[in-house]
Amino acid sequence: MRLPTRLLQRKVKTHKGDYGHILILAGSSRFSGAALLCAEAAMRSGAGLVTLGIPKSINLGIIKTKPKEVMSLPLEETKMGTLSLLAFAKISLMLKRINVLIIGPGLGENKSTYALIRKVISSCEHPMVIDADALNALNNNLGILKRHVFEIVLTPHEKEISRLFNLSMQQVRKRRILIAQKYAKYYNSVIILKGHNSIVANPNGKSYINKSGNPGMATAGSGDVLSGVVGGFLAQGLDAFTAAKYATLIHGLAGDIAAKDKTQMGLIASDIINRIPDALKMCS
Repeated sequence: MRLPTRLLQRKVKTHKGDYGHILILAGSSRFSGAALLCAEAAMRSGAGLVTLGIPKSINLGIIKTKPKEVMSLPLEETKMGTLSLLAFAKISLMLKRINVLIIGPGLGENKSTYALIRKVISSCEHPMVIDADALNALNNNLGILKRHVFEIVLTPHEKEISRLFNLSMQQVRKRRILIAQKYAKYYNSVIILKGHNSIVANPNGKSYINKSGNPGMATAGSGDVLSGVVGGFLAQGLDAFTAAKYATLIHGLAGDIAAKDKTQMGLIASDIINRIPDALKMCS
């Protein structure tokens, strides 16, 4: 499947601002790697600018290990080393300067963090990718999605979607396509239901079943990489369904290419990122 022309053809007279500025709210003292993986994947997918909003206590460590191209935004944190509701003022100012928000990878479980997540999602006036702990923060607060007028991509795996919509795992596994389509329509959001043959469901009833990928990608951080790719494609101007569809394809292809070299058993999430350029070539 060939990538959209919008991704493949860049004007000669152009600058980084033409390819979007992504704010990624991610990471905590325990899960700093999730933030790094998401940010690097977004850059490798073609985003012009990426700013990583992280707890201030891990900022120095992140600076030493992050890709040189990624900017950091140290933010107020809780005693647990997660983002605090007190960080909202600084985030609110940053939201005025970006094009896309990715929120969730590695944020951790904390009441103040969850309150921040809900407030940011309610306030954001840009397309969003909502993943991981940000999905958990929406439990019993899904009305936020109904009120949002900008495009949203939700990226749950089966356990997350069962919690989010109060379904049994058996229900999810038996009716994956129908469930993804039903809730995509009801909450006017694109849903990537991750897993073997990931499903991308559009609010208008369309769906895409992805065939790329392999069991080696069932590894820590793989979902963070996918969120970064989705955000990267959104930042370059694709609509939410198209961005989610092609991101899922490229993510899987990169994993397939990496597995040939590293084996499925030896595959880790950063291997997937390293092969994103090769996957992009395959679809050019």
